[in-house]
Amino acid sequence: MSSRIGFETLDDEMTLESLPTEGEIPEWLDGTLVRNGPAKFEVGGRNMNHWFDGFAMLHAFRLRDGEVGYRNRFLRSDAYTEATEEGNLTRREFATDPCRSIFKRLFQTFFGNDGTDNACVNVTRAADKHIAMTETPMDVVFDLETLETEGHFDYEDDLGLDTASAHPHFDFDREELLNLGLNFGGTSHYRIYTQPADSGSRASVVRHPVDRPGYMHSFAVTEKYVVMTECPWVLNPLTLLAFDKPFAEHFEWKPEQGSRFLVFDRNDGELVTEASGPAMFTFHHVNAWEDRGSLYVDLSAYPSAAAVESLMLDRLRTHSHGELGARMRRFEIPLNETSSAREHALPEHSLELPRIDYRPRNGRPYRYVWGVGQSDPGEFIDHLVKMDVDSGEVSTWSEDDAYPGEPVFVPRPDRDPDSGEDDGVILSVVLKGEDERSHLSIMDAADLEEIGRARLPHHIPFGFHGHFYG
Repeated sequence: MSSRIGFETLDDEMTLESLPTEGEIPEWLDGTLVRNGPAKFEVGGRNMNHWFDGFAMLHAFRLRDGEVGYRNRFLRSDAYTEATEEGNLTRREFATDPCRSIFKRLFQTFFGNDGTDNACVNVTRAADKHIAMTETPMDVVFDLETLETEGHFDYEDDLGLDTASAHPHFDFDREELLNLGLNFGGTSHYRIYTQPADSGSRASVVRHPVDRPGYMHSFAVTEKYVVMTECPWVLNPLTLLAFDKPFAEHFEWKPEQGSRFLVFDRNDGELVTEASGPAMFTFHHVNAWEDRGSLYVDLSAYPSAAAVESLMLDRLRTHSHGELGARMRRFEIPLNETSSAREHALPEHSLELPRIDYRPRNGRPYRYVWGVGQSDPGEFIDHLVKMDVDSGEVSTWSEDDAYPGEPVFVPRPDRDPDSGEDDGVILSVVLKGEDERSHLSIMDAADLEEIGRARLPHHIPFGFHGHFYG
């Protein structure tokens, strides 16, 4: 097995009008899949420390009339541009800090902000613009057709966030984005804000005080509520003034605290209930919904925050990936009372980077989730997973020396949205290790049988998230 190439830099940018294909590319599949992830892992002879730190590259697969075109471009963030021009890292990434003199550290502390705009995590659409996102509130706009960078998204408000999730939700009924942010201070605050689909202005809904904020990569919503899962990987915000270590190293694992589920009313921002849960760590929520006086939350969870350390590049490049095996967990939170969350059994199968039939089922009961899995603790993610959370049935797809990326579900245009939850295809960028080349795989979402693939002339480094724009 040879996953190391997935953590090696891709320097080439190219435009290919038509990729060689095998099998069938469905004629009805008309749109662009945009993938985001790191593609450059060193600057000035210095290696980045963590998978999350690499400079962002966008990859666009244009599917039309049974053919597939491809384009890739580095995101010209300020972090990328400065590092390229100066030959050194100039901004703090998630787990890599610039090498600076004491004077420069003090100058930045009192006169500036060296937070990164290296938006390598996800993509979304807001106010008729396509934007790349990371966990800082500096979103970067790009052109969907050319992938050219167009600068920062200019928000028309003064929320003054210090962090922001790269996993916003979109409410198709209210036509608004919801997202999670954080303000650091002597007393910090978790924030939930909304943004109308046609506006660049955000409005605060939740402002909840917290002394030791927990790391939150994502959150969940239902029709009435927002739920945050606060895991016990926490920091003292005052230590952020010590610029001698990167952001991730300020956090401490405090399992004795357990986890907290905070449920807020989406309309007035009031705290509805708080429930305790076991010590665990999560990047990704899957879904949440209300049923008979309780709120249910599904997420992909790890036993501890050691999962973060497992993603250090030196470990990933030496096949030491022991903590990548997240498991689906379901918690029931009684509404309008403070209590312990009750856990319900789900299949014991590795599942990360979860995706669902989002538009009709986010915030509502659902049946299927797709993700990626890890067969061997010593290897990287090596198979696709489909889980039926009602029956417990699990289906997988794998191939020798193949490493699939996040599965993006695209529904068939004429499907019945009530009964056809898995009527469509899965799109996944797959890396073949020994070949050092990637391909786009199109699979039947119902049984994970491959329908067709489009081959690239190079590898795509392992990325994170993407979206299909039809």
